[in-house]
Amino acid sequence: MASEEIISLLDSPTQKDKEFIKKAYDFALKAHEGQKRMSGEPYFNHVFETAKILASLQMGPTTIVAGLLHDSIEDGVATEQEIKKEFGEEVLFLVNGVTKLGKVKYRGAERHVESLRKFLVAIAQDIRVLIIKLADRLHNMRTLQYVRPDKQKRIALETLEIYAPLAQRLSIRVLSRELEDLSFQYVDPTSYEKTVNLLKKKEKESMPELNKFIKTVKKALAAENMTHFKTDYRQKGIYSLYRKLQRHENDINNIYDILAIRIIVDTVSDCYKVLGIIHSIARPIPRRVKDYIALPKPNGYRSLHTNVLTKDGATIEIQIRTKEMQHDSEYGIASHLLYKEKGSVKGKENSETRWFKRFLPSIINYAKTSNSSEMTPGWINELAESQKNIKTSKDKDGFIEDLKADFFNERIFVLTPKGDVVDLPRGSCVIDFAFAIHSDIGIHMSGAKINGKMVPIDRELKNVEIVEIITKDSSKPSTKWLEMAKTNMAKRHIANYLEKNKNKNQIPRQK
Repeated sequence: MASEEIISLLDSPTQKDKEFIKKAYDFALKAHEGQKRMSGEPYFNHVFETAKILASLQMGPTTIVAGLLHDSIEDGVATEQEIKKEFGEEVLFLVNGVTKLGKVKYRGAERHVESLRKFLVAIAQDIRVLIIKLADRLHNMRTLQYVRPDKQKRIALETLEIYAPLAQRLSIRVLSRELEDLSFQYVDPTSYEKTVNLLKKKEKESMPELNKFIKTVKKALAAENMTHFKTDYRQKGIYSLYRKLQRHENDINNIYDILAIRIIVDTVSDCYKVLGIIHSIARPIPRRVKDYIALPKPNGYRSLHTNVLTKDGATIEIQIRTKEMQHDSEYGIASHLLYKEKGSVKGKENSETRWFKRFLPSIINYAKTSNSSEMTPGWINELAESQKNIKTSKDKDGFIEDLKADFFNERIFVLTPKGDVVDLPRGSCVIDFAFAIHSDIGIHMSGAKINGKMVPIDRELKNVEIVEIITKDSSKPSTKWLEMAKTNMAKRHIANYLEKNKNKNQIPRQK
């Protein structure tokens, strides 16, 4: 283990870069000397692995140095003055940002909105702070087996519902996939095992046909004098497959993109040429051809997708993209931050930064000490600002409609008038919210207001709405509530109440 192992992962580092990283390596090694992790290994291994992950993402030397030092101040082995003196104000700013994020704990439905505010405001200051934290969290997830079981579940849930969606929203798929799959096995080990077994079975069934079709494609491309291309295949992530199975009644035969052929070419025009050749040898399935080059996904993802039916009756998905698109699809915003840190493309605007600018007229600086003003996504700033002003803002309808599916996944965050946040499944209604607050509030609910306006109690809730429950001692649930409620908790409380009070509710027969 040495600094050279980190440096070897970088693309053409300067001598100054190497010396900077080596200095931080030696500082961290000495700072954490004698400290042990729960696994019994030296604590330094953690900061070293964090820095390696950052280097593999091709982050700049400043970010890697901050990764090596990210626990130095929090663990009391170094002072802010020492970090600033030895490594500069920018590194200190990043280290302090990661320390701030580390104090935010996600606790599901019991979590107070202030934690969400702090989290979003903290990451809005510098996108590199978040990427360091994602690298830190990834290594912690890789070693989660050494943590006691009760903490395993909390950390995994926090990762699955907060950090993995953020990595995905930034298009850093190399992080989001692994974070999701590592978390999934702790959050729901039974479903994890079932999904893994399904995936293995499907792969065994599909690979012979996939390999056969790849050979056919290669011959067809060669016949059209296309020689500069690369083919491989990608397998859907375990958690991603699980979520898709939930939407398709657990029928794996209704999911076409478990395994996909990937064709990498040199230019955009080559992408369309390959698409035409493939459609000439296999019949495209209607409505399964998608052009994400002409119309990129909201997170900047670009590629051509098509599903075809082979002569043998197999359905196969093909993804066609350039080398640049492939790199961006794996590393997202991380693929652009290095250039900003080094200043090698000053003034150049790429598709990634153009996407960010669509969300806000002005984007906050991506670094406290940097001249750049393009690299922090506006959606992060928008969410942060909205959280800060949540108590005074009146109109929350549609405030993150374009972002909620990506950022919050299948959860919604609904607020009480006092500012507490309630974490509910998407599709929940007012009844679910009331019982999530307290069973007595649910039992005696007589009405509700959303953003100050009266609404029916079966009204479906949206992200960041402010919900006020009106109660009366005389109010009580009816059997209709069981049909309206979406959460098991609400249904259980309603059913229990109705069972206990069924004799009281019966109308005496007339003699």
